[in-house]
Amino acid sequence: MKRRVVITGMGAITPVGLSAKETWTNVRNGVVGIAPIETLDTEERQVKVAGEVKGFDPTEIMDKMEARRSARFTQFAIKAALEAFEQSGLDMAQENALRFGVNIGSGIGSLQTIEQEYRKGQKRGFDRISPLFVPMAIVNMAAGSVAIRLGFKGSCTCCVTACASGTNSIGEAFHAIRDGYFDVMAAGGSEACISDLGLGGFTSMKALTTAEDPLRASIPFDRERGGFVLGEGAGVLILEEYEHAVARGAEILGEIAGYGATCDAHHMTAPLEDGSGAAACMTMAMEDGNVRPEEVGYINAHGTGTPLNDRCETAAVKRAFGDSASNVVMSSTKSMTGHLLGGSGGVEAVITASMLRDQFAPPTAGYQVPDENCDLDICPNEGKAVETQYALSNSLGFGGHNATLLFRRV
Repeated sequence: MKRRVVITGMGAITPVGLSAKETWTNVRNGVVGIAPIETLDTEERQVKVAGEVKGFDPTEIMDKMEARRSARFTQFAIKAALEAFEQSGLDMAQENALRFGVNIGSGIGSLQTIEQEYRKGQKRGFDRISPLFVPMAIVNMAAGSVAIRLGFKGSCTCCVTACASGTNSIGEAFHAIRDGYFDVMAAGGSEACISDLGLGGFTSMKALTTAEDPLRASIPFDRERGGFVLGEGAGVLILEEYEHAVARGAEILGEIAGYGATCDAHHMTAPLEDGSGAAACMTMAMEDGNVRPEEVGYINAHGTGTPLNDRCETAAVKRAFGDSASNVVMSSTKSMTGHLLGGSGGVEAVITASMLRDQFAPPTAGYQVPDENCDLDICPNEGKAVETQYALSNSLGFGGHNATLLFRRV
C-alpha cells in the first residue's frame, strides 16, 4: 500500500522575501522583486536587471569561517532548510537519523567560485588555487551541507536537471517516502548564478530579456515578452510520512499527492512545439495521484517569459486538461521572482502549497498585452480566491526535462 506524504515544514529565500512567509505574502500581493543588478557592473552589458536576493547575511545562520567556506547557493539551501526544519518541530534526538534523507537539486552550482578561482589561477598559477574550490563549486554540496546541519543520515542526493532540478528533487523524495525507503526528507532546490558567466552565457544565447523596466522585464504570457529574468534563491520542504507526522503531533501544511517526469527528447533548449512532453508529464502526475483534470483548480506555471516556453506550456495544458483547461487558473510567479533555474521548483512548491492552504491564486504580474497563443486564465496582475483541493506545479528544463508535482490541500 502506498504511504501518504505530507509537508510539515517550508523554507524559502527569494528576491521577494528572506523566508517562506515573507515570500508568500509578497507573491500573493503581486510584489515584484526584480531590480537593477547590484552585484555586477552592467554598464557594458545588454542585460541590466535580475531577481537578486537582498539583505541576506549568512553569518546569521553560520559562523564567519563556514560562510567563507560555503558558496552562495549552499548558503541559500541551508537557510531555507533550517527554516523548514524549525517549522516542522522535529527532534532528531527522538528519531532514527538513517530514516531521514535529503534531495536538494541545483542546475549549475557555484559559478562564482569557478570564476574566482580561475582568475586566481591565471594570476598565481593553478596549483595555488583554493583547496576549497572543488567542494564549494560542486552541485551536490547544497544537499550535503544541509544533511550535515540537520543530522539526516539516510540517502543524500541531488537532482541536476537544469530548471527542473528542484521539482525533480521533491518528486523523487516524495516517491522515496511513499514507497517506504525513508520517513522524512528535506527536499527542494537552490541556485545562485547571477555572475559574469551566468549572465553572459544566458545573454549570448538570447534567453534573457534586455528590458530595463523591472515591472516590464519578466512578463510571462504577455505578447511583448522577450526572455526570462535571471533570479536566485532556494526553497526547501520537509516531507514526512503521514502516520509519522500524526504520531508526533506535527502541524500538516499540505500533501504531495503525485509526481510526473518526462523528457521531450527533442532539442537541447527548445521545448516541443505541441507541448506533448509537458502534457504527458502533467497527466502522469495526476494519474500518480488518482486525480482527474477537472479536479485541479490551479497550476503554478513554469512560465519563464520566453516566447517559445509560454506558448508551448499553454498548448501542453490544453492537451493535458482538454475541456477543463478553460476552467483552471494558471499563474507564473516568475513574473515577480525572476527565474531561479534549479531553485525555481523548490520555491514554487512552497508557493503552491501556500496557495492551497489559503485558497488564493497569486497573480501573473506586469501583464499588459494579451497573446492569442497564451489564452488561458493566467490571473493577470491581481490574485484571486480559488476553491480547489488540488494544484499542480510545473518545471520545464533545458535538455527537455519536464517535471510536475501534484499538491493536495489538507
